[in-house]
Amino acid sequence: MGVRTWITSWPVYRQITGGDPLGRGPAAKSRRTERIDPRVATADRVVRSVCPYCAVGCGQNVYVQDGRVTQIEGDPDSPVSRGRLCPKGSASLQLTTGPAREQRVLYRRPYGTDWERLDLDTAMEMIADRVIEARRAGWQWEVGGKRVRRTLGLASLGGATLDNEENYLIKKLFTALGAIQIENQARI
Repeated sequence: MGVRTWITSWPVYRQITGGDPLGRGPAAKSRRTERIDPRVATADRVVRSVCPYCAVGCGQNVYVQDGRVTQIEGDPDSPVSRGRLCPKGSASLQLTTGPAREQRVLYRRPYGTDWERLDLDTAMEMIADRVIEARRAGWQWEVGGKRVRRTLGLASLGGATLDNEENYLIKKLFTALGAIQIENQARI
């Protein structure tokens, strides 16, 4: 390969001299990358969504093949993110299909060292009983002669994987229970 051939095959040269000054198209491709099919080429459909990790609301394209999510990428048509995702958003495929995602209820008893499986109904009953008891134990009708009707026995710290609607419902639930310590970690 001669020097001139080598220089003309250099991506920066192709970017400067070709019709791709930003280097996002043909200038950035090599012969090898032109032969590679994108992971999304075999998708049956594309579903537009919003990243669940924070309150920014970056647009995502969710690629589905045979009813399963195969890839999640930034949506270039999104006015919020213009196709870009942060590291958390880029890893959101693992939120849906990752091998580390637990699909059943696990419980570790107080002072226990091992996890045990519980059926969902048992777990929900345990949670309901504990919420009722914590609310009852921490309930305050008055503080310093002022009527407050609240509980300090419950608090909520919302997760960053919840969307705005889910956070709204959680806020309503905990307010109805009388909790006043309600926060969300999604505010980066």
